[in-house]
Amino acid sequence: MFPGQNEECGIPFELKMRNDKNKTESKSRKETTETSDAVRAAQQARMRALIVPREHGAWGLLLVPLFTGVVAGFAPEHRIWPLLMFTVAALSLFWLRTPVESLIGISSLMANTERERRTALIASILLAALATACLTGLMWKGQNLQLLLLGAATGFALVVQTVLRRLGRRARIAAQLVSAIGLTCTAPAAYYIGTGRLSERAFILWAANWIFAGNQIHFVQLRIHSARAFTFSQKFAQGNLFLLAQPVFFASLVVASFWRVLPALVIVAFVPALVRGTLWFFRKPESLDVRSLGWSEMKHGVAFGVLLAVAFIYS
Repeated sequence: MFPGQNEECGIPFELKMRNDKNKTESKSRKETTETSDAVRAAQQARMRALIVPREHGAWGLLLVPLFTGVVAGFAPEHRIWPLLMFTVAALSLFWLRTPVESLIGISSLMANTERERRTALIASILLAALATACLTGLMWKGQNLQLLLLGAATGFALVVQTVLRRLGRRARIAAQLVSAIGLTCTAPAAYYIGTGRLSERAFILWAANWIFAGNQIHFVQLRIHSARAFTFSQKFAQGNLFLLAQPVFFASLVVASFWRVLPALVIVAFVPALVRGTLWFFRKPESLDVRSLGWSEMKHGVAFGVLLAVAFIYS
């Protein structure tokens, strides 16, 4: 065998080994990059969850009453700025709860690392400062002081809800109903700022929004607990009280309207939700899609808010 023959045969083999090595390293770098991207995305999602409210339904329970209060109050031009400040304050205070709970460790998702605690602390300070500035502007020189009464009611509801949450699942619906008292408080507050009066109509607006919120809370919980109920008898066994309450509640609305406790058009605002809750018992079997259910309830909330605001405007 000639000396040069080994070299000529060895060169292709060496090139092949080098190419295989390069491919392996390239594949390894790609997998490392993908892993790093996935870890980074997970960290960003967790960081966002520590400071941004995760309860999408709660946003609706806050914004729909706020909308009805603003529209029903039908503020003149000189009250538009106070309403804008109140809106910012309400959103800031609602948002503030998430980073504060993450920071002090009473949330299901807690800030563990130094970076997470720093992020939650900065978000809490900024949101608190924004809410304080807006509320100070609203109550400057003794204006809108009755907001303090509504704020105290909201704070008390928040404390009660925190206690109920510690009782576990058995008090989940009760905790959500109490929380809804505080969230729907934006309705009378916005009405008060728009009209300058914390009148009986403001409290009727509050009650109507809270009752609707309670209906949504019960219906969503019923759907979740009845995920495996397909026939009418199975659904009725899970939600007999909810179904029987629909006609009773409708009759109560009619009586309240007859005695002029609330505007007659308010009944119309509740009709879509009452029909939705009743028809579900008679529908064909369908699997539970939580996301679809959430969007459906959001649409019902928007429809209710528009109809309720129109009812108050034309009553």
